[in-house]
Amino acid sequence: MADGSVYTQGWSPDDIAWERFDASKVEPWLLVAIKAAALVEYNAPDYVSYLKQVFHDGGPEITASIEEWGREEIQHGKTLGRWAELADPSFSLAKSFERFRNGYRPEHFQSTETTSVRGSRRGEMIARCVVESGTSSYYTALKEASDEPVLKEIAGRVAADEFRHYKLFFETLQKQSEPDLPFWKKLLVAVGRVQESDDDELSFAYYCASVPAEKEAEFPYVRQIYVRAASSTLLRIYRRRHIQKLTQMVAKAVGADPQGRITKIASGLMWRMLRVRAGLSGVAIDAAA
Repeated sequence: MADGSVYTQGWSPDDIAWERFDASKVEPWLLVAIKAAALVEYNAPDYVSYLKQVFHDGGPEITASIEEWGREEIQHGKTLGRWAELADPSFSLAKSFERFRNGYRPEHFQSTETTSVRGSRRGEMIARCVVESGTSSYYTALKEASDEPVLKEIAGRVAADEFRHYKLFFETLQKQSEPDLPFWKKLLVAVGRVQESDDDELSFAYYCASVPAEKEAEFPYVRQIYVRAASSTLLRIYRRRHIQKLTQMVAKAVGADPQGRITKIASGLMWRMLRVRAGLSGVAIDAAA
């Protein structure tokens, strides 16, 4: 597929031109990022269960949309994992995911509470919009960063799905019968969800992608090391325009002007935050070597 292709909803791994895979264009640092992304995407069933609890009385339409979102996220994980297994035959999505699940189990995924950890359904949808802003921008940047033809196609397809997911959650946000949140509360939810990128999900996924199971004793998991490692990779993938797009999408979700001065300031702060998080990226984590 040439750059600029328009990817529609409803694709499957069989639609991907796997025969175009070019091992000579696989970059090791990017391979680790894909392994980590596959684990996070493949973990969608926990998110589906949680969202269905939050919207337990939301009706069949929203239940169906959550389940469809989950199926597409799982497919992303499977597809990225298949590419990673092609690029590195020693990698197993199933085995790596088992390690990831055993080490990452947030409390709200195990709770039977029907109230969102964000305090409301509107807050939950704002948080989901923040996530989809990040993933759609990330896979767009990934498509541009990689020269490997199959990965470029996969990233393009996943990015298109993530933009649609943002639209789904934004529209769901607008349909809620709850009173609208004050702007400052919306902002707190959005900032809080951005800060959660420092939690164990991405960093532990990056650890499982970087460190083979047999080397866990030699290279134990230290959150901050792998937060920095993941941020270093993001910094290599992202460009300022991707951060700008991400920030504009978040601004829209919280009711701010996507083209306004505050959004531009926030974009600069987010770019700086990413650089700060990646500041100790020189820490050696080449355990897979």
